[in-house]
Amino acid sequence: MKNRTLTIMLSIFLFGCGPNADNENTPKQKLVIGGASGEELAENQVFRKNNGSDPGTLDPHRAEGVPASNVLRDLYEGLVSEAANGDYIPGVAESWTISDDGKSYRFKIRDDAAWSNGDNVVAEDFVFSLRRSVDPKTLSNYSSMLYPIKNARDVVLGNESPELLGVSAEGEKVLLIELEEPTPYFISLLTHSTTYPVHPPSVIEHGSSFTRPENMVSNGAFTLEDWRIQDYILLTRNTKYWDDKNTTLSNVYYYPLDNPDASLRRYRANELDFTDTTPSEQLPWIKENLKEELKITPYFGSYYYGFNNTKPPFKDNPELRMALSLAVNRTIITDIVLGAGQIPAFTFVPPVKEYKGIQPEWAGLTQEERENLAKDFYLKAGYSPSNPLSIEIIYNTSENHKRVALAVASMWKKTLGVETKLRNQEWKVFLETRRLKEETEIFRGGWIGDYDDPYTFSELLHSENEMNHSGYASNDYDALLKSASLKPAGRDRLNDLLQAEQIMLNDMPVIPLYFYVSQHLIKPWVVGLEGNVMDHHYSKYVKILKSETIASE
Repeated sequence: MKNRTLTIMLSIFLFGCGPNADNENTPKQKLVIGGASGEELAENQVFRKNNGSDPGTLDPHRAEGVPASNVLRDLYEGLVSEAANGDYIPGVAESWTISDDGKSYRFKIRDDAAWSNGDNVVAEDFVFSLRRSVDPKTLSNYSSMLYPIKNARDVVLGNESPELLGVSAEGEKVLLIELEEPTPYFISLLTHSTTYPVHPPSVIEHGSSFTRPENMVSNGAFTLEDWRIQDYILLTRNTKYWDDKNTTLSNVYYYPLDNPDASLRRYRANELDFTDTTPSEQLPWIKENLKEELKITPYFGSYYYGFNNTKPPFKDNPELRMALSLAVNRTIITDIVLGAGQIPAFTFVPPVKEYKGIQPEWAGLTQEERENLAKDFYLKAGYSPSNPLSIEIIYNTSENHKRVALAVASMWKKTLGVETKLRNQEWKVFLETRRLKEETEIFRGGWIGDYDDPYTFSELLHSENEMNHSGYASNDYDALLKSASLKPAGRDRLNDLLQAEQIMLNDMPVIPLYFYVSQHLIKPWVVGLEGNVMDHHYSKYVKILKSETIASE
């Protein structure tokens, strides 16, 4: 490795949040990373990350949202894992074989795989855990992800016992999973937390309290040491982990900072090594002053606004939904409000592999033409400047989400005369409000692919999906998803998904706004992280290099 030497200004700007905090008279200093060799490790191997918000739970079968997933990837390991660059690699299973018809998978569990209390990880742990994940009593919001497994759908819907799920142990270290039909993305699906194992004796003894630090037994590279709500989550290195010899960090702190400005201040004060995002209004300054530490990469995610399709004014009113979609100038949001390279979205599913959504015809119009069309739909929906729509947008607390909401509300007001109220909620409250649908009219939505296949977006709007917070229901849409699920990888399957998306875009149950990019600030002494389209980062790959400041010549 080359000597990692970075010259920076170490002055009072570390504790400010803007260019005016710099002092030109402060002596320059040199930050030397990695010592003389560039590879020397810091004595204190602690990694400090902003995680955006507190997880609702650390039960891998009930958790939802990116903040929970980030922590769970460190605590647990599934049959399949990911390399730092996002490639799929063996996890707890050292190898697997697939039957000729693509419907049976046999996984060989590592002989040295162990739980953090020293118990061996065995195939029956996965049988127990997968059955628990689809059991309606678990109240999982992701159980429908497991529909490819034989009998999973009937179990999730309460028509069959979890014992009939197509999973079984063949001895202590071989797990058999049988599928309904060949599923091209099944291996990638096994990196999701809904497929992680939980420690059966702990769940049986402690029930829902098995996630508490004093009770949790996990099988990942780290264990849960402490969780102080709205303060931090502390993880400690798991010495029982099968690959512990290649883990370097001793501790990982996750901080629930939902204000990007506060996160930036703490980052510049060296209280954080990694930020979950960057504040939009500070991005030009960051690009100028922290260019080498800013990491922006494509991200398999969609940012959207969801309508509550289960009640007025949006129930059975596609004209109104279309009017509000047409009135949004997506380019202003991506280029001016945010400005980090986000891509304006006129389809819901981001491009992935061979899939690229077909944009609606109106996407090719000028913004002025779209706004004129929006006015026509608005009138057809029964509204006008003299009889304006009055609605509310709810979003989870974040300055960036607030900026987008203010911009959209302004566009609706200017083009259509819509009166819009904004309401922010803390993350866990926000998720519950969306789920219940009783108090929502329009809600902020963001969906990050659970695996690298378009189906992870398509299934979100299936009428039976627990995460379908818009309440969208279309028999034609569901039928095309069913057809796609029965086909192997190939053009026929992708055509089904393309047709389904076209039906959805005509109905407009949600407004696609933009496709994400990941935006992180990462300290120069942090090594081992790589950008990847899923934005999945495992702390087991991270090392903290030695750093010291010396006077600059």
